Amino acid sequence: MTVRVDPSRMANAIRALAMDAVEKAKSGHPGLPMGAADVATVLFTQFLKFDASDPAWPDRDRFVLSAGHGSMLLYALLYLTGNSSMTIEQIKNFRQLGSLTPGHPENFITPGIETTTGPLGQGIATAVGMALAERRMAAEFGGDIVDHHTYVLASDGDLMEGISQEAIAFAGHLKLNKLIVLFDDNGISIDGAISLSDSVDQVKRFESAGWAAERIDGHDQKAIAAALTRAQKSDRPTLIACKTTIGFGAPNKAGSEKSHGSPLGADEIAGARKNLKWDSAPFEVPQDILDAWRAAGSRGKAAHEAWTKTIGTKDAGARAEFERRMKGELPAKALADAVAAMKASLAASPKDIATRTASEQALEVLCAAVPEMIGGSADLTGSNNTRVKGMVAISANNYGGRYVNYGIREHGMAAAMNGMTLHGGLIPYSGTFLVFSDYLRPALRLAALMGERAIHVLTHDSIGLGEDGPTHQPVEHLAALRAIPNCNVFRPCDTVETLECWQLALEAKDRPSVLALTRQNLPQLRLANDADNKCAAGAYEISKADGEAKVSIFASGSEVSLAVEAQKLLAARGIPTRVVSVPCMDLLLELPKAQKAAIIGKAPVKIAVEAAIRQGWDAVIGSDGIFVGMDGFGASAPYKDLYRHFGITAEAVAEAAQAALKA
Repeated sequence: MTVRVDPSRMANAIRALAMDAVEKAKSGHPGLPMGAADVATVLFTQFLKFDASDPAWPDRDRFVLSAGHGSMLLYALLYLTGNSSMTIEQIKNFRQLGSLTPGHPENFITPGIETTTGPLGQGIATAVGMALAERRMAAEFGGDIVDHHTYVLASDGDLMEGISQEAIAFAGHLKLNKLIVLFDDNGISIDGAISLSDSVDQVKRFESAGWAAERIDGHDQKAIAAALTRAQKSDRPTLIACKTTIGFGAPNKAGSEKSHGSPLGADEIAGARKNLKWDSAPFEVPQDILDAWRAAGSRGKAAHEAWTKTIGTKDAGARAEFERRMKGELPAKALADAVAAMKASLAASPKDIATRTASEQALEVLCAAVPEMIGGSADLTGSNNTRVKGMVAISANNYGGRYVNYGIREHGMAAAMNGMTLHGGLIPYSGTFLVFSDYLRPALRLAALMGERAIHVLTHDSIGLGEDGPTHQPVEHLAALRAIPNCNVFRPCDTVETLECWQLALEAKDRPSVLALTRQNLPQLRLANDADNKCAAGAYEISKADGEAKVSIFASGSEVSLAVEAQKLLAARGIPTRVVSVPCMDLLLELPKAQKAAIIGKAPVKIAVEAAIRQGWDAVIGSDGIFVGMDGFGASAPYKDLYRHFGITAEAVAEAAQAALKA
């Protein structure tokens, strides 16, 4: 169905809904939706491949509103194009509790939202991962069923944030030509004119990173369409800098920071309605305009139907594999068999190795069993041990590889991983040092908020890394990562626990995971061939007491073997002691109260041992428990000297336990 109306009136529908919703809520950002309305109208009515009746269609184009504060632009588009979840009542309830229209777009709340945005720069960086996932899936399954673009609407703020440089350099290097960024170049930020703080020529900046880039009038719909046509034919990613007026149509606040983040007010809205020749009442859209928008929303139905027919002609096995992976389901039997085989091998031939090496060996079998796993590292491959034998690197000439050289771009790496998981079909894992988790934390936090399975291998996990010193020795990082809700932080103590933690990370479909791994070798403590995954409870008794325990020692990672040595010292002194390995405090604390209490036990003395700060451990040992660990930064020396220097030894643990029993 073709419905012809003046496209400027269609853009004005976005403007009207945005200013009315913000005014009713007495909160929000009307400026961007009003300024970018022409850009959005051209994109959604002429170029974006989507079907409003099925916002999860796998081969749809992705649209990312990186400037998440302009969320009313996206909500207006969802309503106008006919997304069944986005009713006019939802628009009226903008920013209200329980609505589908929160202040910033949340993909887990609102159907049709591709990713959660808000922190500036995250959207554009996440979109890079989506674009890479599209190329990777097309290389594997064919361009006839994976062939779509990723579009981004970005603001000045997105491009000022440092993560944007990591993202655009990476995208340009890989020549992700199906990535198109529309820059809402309105020259205004919260403080006023952009010129107060920035004088970067964004077109030249993007060109220097290997992008095609140009400037256009963002209110000239023909110019917008022409630029998008050129972008679709480009052999590189494209930036289209669209010169716009923030708050377009507002008589006094247009072009000013006053329209950025506050309601316009009744008088200004009345003036805007007059300027835009918009006579409809608040939240009302003339029927001919609504019909035209709904026609745009159904424009992709033919492409959707053709795609459905095409995938129906595929070999049944290939089709089932594609569908499994897009649903995020694991190859359960292959994974279980791989884990069981490796456990049997470790029971037969124990290995005293660093857990980063144990992780590499686990990846050898897991990547073979789970073909959607895509590895990578922030230029620390040889230290993180994240590239298994035979794993080919992805490049601009070969998107079919399974390893990503991210360069020294931890933040961009983590955000791109979020984009891959959101796109569907891939399970990305990365590598860097634990201390550099500070550089990727914002993207990891968003993965936790969205419930996305991104796995971060963070090696060199304590003062145990030794000579590199305190700049590289994490002490507060485990506590900081454990503080993120819905994120599993694993710190395995040996080869078997490392394998089990990897299995749990893969099975955690609705949350990200961290594996904190050692540089130094550790003894294999788990010698039996256990069929069950003992790490699944978050903690378990790894070494029982000889009799009723008077002391419980809790430890993670490299300190578990130290705790076992302390147990022996205490046993020699007639003090029955048990050791509890805590590979994942997050899972332990999520257990039902009775199960958690049973694991923690009733020993009168509880000690936690970890080469990190105490924060978080009181939930296990109580505020009156004993902690043996760090209370400041590390130092540069061989790691055994450091453990002695900071008093993290079996002898120190035993002495602390004995003193507590005498007290």
